[in-house]
Formats: sequence, structure tokens, C-alpha cells
Amino acid sequence: MGGDPGLAQLRDVPEKGPVIDRAMFRSMIILHLLGASIWVGGHLVLLLGVLPRALRERDPSAVLRFESAFERIGIPALLVQAVTGIWLASRYVPGLWPAFTFSDPLRSAVAIKLLLLTGTVLTGLHARLRVLPRLSPERMSFMALHVTLVTIMAVGLLFVGAFIRTGA
Repeated sequence: MGGDPGLAQLRDVPEKGPVIDRAMFRSMIILHLLGASIWVGGHLVLLLGVLPRALRERDPSAVLRFESAFERIGIPALLVQAVTGIWLASRYVPGLWPAFTFSDPLRSAVAIKLLLLTGTVLTGLHARLRVLPRLSPERMSFMALHVTLVTIMAVGLLFVGAFIRTGA
């Protein structure tokens, strides 16, 4: 973590304040990581396990079955990540908007996570509202593009989150 003032804040946040504040911070981290595990893991299964066969067989039903089952836990997991992530980010960068100055590594990481979250939500909404209802064998590659983008953003969120916690 060196002498970087942005990264030095990382050491300070969980240790400041009363015990209840530290417990709340740690609880938020755990909930955030649980949501990330579900979201990232589910999209990796979809991208690497379900999608290749569905594309090969030109069969949208496998993707639709997976989406239907995953949506019940994936969407709540994403919501948990969003709520806990915004709460955690506001602990590092009060007000959040100062993150978009990109003035130090911590602010940059928070801004990147917020941008990735926005991209994830927009891509997911487009897939849910426009692509899935019209999914056909001919449109499978368009769905594959959405799955790939959301998975890349999910893994990006994971990497940037690891950076925020470790400074590595």
C-alpha cells in the first residue's frame, strides 16, 4: 500500500469508529462478496458451460432455462452488490461524485466500479427486455454478445474490488 494517500485510507476505514461501525463494515464486505460470488460464478457458468453448447446446437431453450433459474438468485445478488457496493464506496469517497475526478488510485477504482455497475445494469436490462423475449436460433449470437459483455464486466468488478481491498 506504500505511501499513497488514497490507498492509506483503506487501512483506516474499518478501524475507525465504534465497534458497531467496524462490525457493520465487515458485514457489508461479506454480503458484497457473497453477491459477487453468485453473480460472477453464474455468468461464468452461463458463458463457459451453457452458452457454447446452445450456440453449437442453435438452441435458445438452454439459455432461457438457465436465465429463468439464475434470475431468481442472480438479480437479488446483483442488488445486494449494488447496495453494499455503494455503501462501501461512500465510506472511501464520501459523496461518490468526487470519485469521478480520478485524482488518486482509490477514487479511480471507485469510479471504475460505478461505471462497470452502470454498464452491467444497462446491458442486463437490454438483454432482459429486448433480447430474451425475442431469442431465436438466429439471434443466439446477439445473446452471446450480451452474456460475454456482462461476464467481462462482472470479472472486471471483481478485479477492481480486489484492488480496492488490497491495493495490489
